[in-house]
Amino acid sequence: MTIGLASRAAVSTCVLCTAGLLVLAPAAASTAADSGPSPGSAPRATKAAPAKLLYRRGTQVRPHRKAPELPELSARAWLVADARSGDVLAARNAHRKLPPASTLKTLFALTVLPSLPAGIRHTVSEKELRGIGPGSSLVGVAEDRTYRVADLWNGVFLNSGNDAVHVLAALNGGWRVTAERMEAKARALGARDTWVKSPDGYDTPGQVSSAFDLAVFGRAGLKNPEFARYCKKRFALFPARDGSSSYPIRNTNRLLTGADDVEPYKGLIGIKNGYTSHAGHTLVAAARRDGRTLVATVMNPQEGGAHAVYEEARELLDWGFAAAGRVDPVGSLDALRDKPLTGPEAGPGPARAGALDDGGRVGAAWAVAGAALLGGAVVGVSLRLAWGPVPSD
Repeated sequence: MTIGLASRAAVSTCVLCTAGLLVLAPAAASTAADSGPSPGSAPRATKAAPAKLLYRRGTQVRPHRKAPELPELSARAWLVADARSGDVLAARNAHRKLPPASTLKTLFALTVLPSLPAGIRHTVSEKELRGIGPGSSLVGVAEDRTYRVADLWNGVFLNSGNDAVHVLAALNGGWRVTAERMEAKARALGARDTWVKSPDGYDTPGQVSSAFDLAVFGRAGLKNPEFARYCKKRFALFPARDGSSSYPIRNTNRLLTGADDVEPYKGLIGIKNGYTSHAGHTLVAAARRDGRTLVATVMNPQEGGAHAVYEEARELLDWGFAAAGRVDPVGSLDALRDKPLTGPEAGPGPARAGALDDGGRVGAAWAVAGAALLGGAVVGVSLRLAWGPVPSD
């Protein structure tokens, strides 16, 4: 009689163990599957993570069947994005660190504009004009001459005047302080490729940015009404040295003004161009058409001469407007949201992938172990019911 009861308990126990394993096994299998393919197995077909795409070398684009073909550009790095959503439509070497030249003045303006009201009047000292690099672009700021801050900003945006940058930086706490604040501003925007040594963009060892970061700065600038107003100005008057007259200055962004036989771009609303012998020609441009605003960055074209940066930006913007709804984004200018998981030149490397696989296998092992423990517990309870209390010593 007792043997019969034990046999029935054992059978019941086996049934319960099997049920426990059947319940938990799918979870274990799912955990193992989510960990990614095991070594040697074929990878699953999944959409690549946008943040990872932007950290890869080469051209990144995700076209639909009827998407327009990307233009062939010679720039070392470029990017085009929707300014409203932040979606990056296409890019090449988006996070490649390159010297930015005067496009770095976009970050300078983002950092300093809010702290210096346009109506302030300031008399320039000789000290404030020290240290301007040889060959710098100048708007004509003179010592002992009084200027409105608005005049100095016209000098920065239109004439790319390094002399105006030096004076505004002095009003902002000094050259080094301004550089530090610019880097802090860049990080606050999620731009991690930019290192500032000279706030005016003058060639300095260690000073770099990227097509991605410059697009982030341009997009942020368009949200600032003062920045947006300055960057789209074609012409302005700048106070002359004599203190009683002024002279016209013209924006050096030829895609905006149409100077030097460069056809102006329809709908262009700024933002900033630059050039140094080390950086080559650089440009952050924004244009609006049919309710859409695009921002594009072009860094150092390798072909086509001095005006290639404008023509390549033109082709990139044309493509971006034509590609509306016909491409999936390859990333986002909302850099804080799309923080990469790995280092700056590629997607996840073998070490990271291995860590994810190990985590998945560990999760599966815990699930199986849990099933076994549940089954063991059921066995113990069943046997105890069958045999009665276990005598103690």
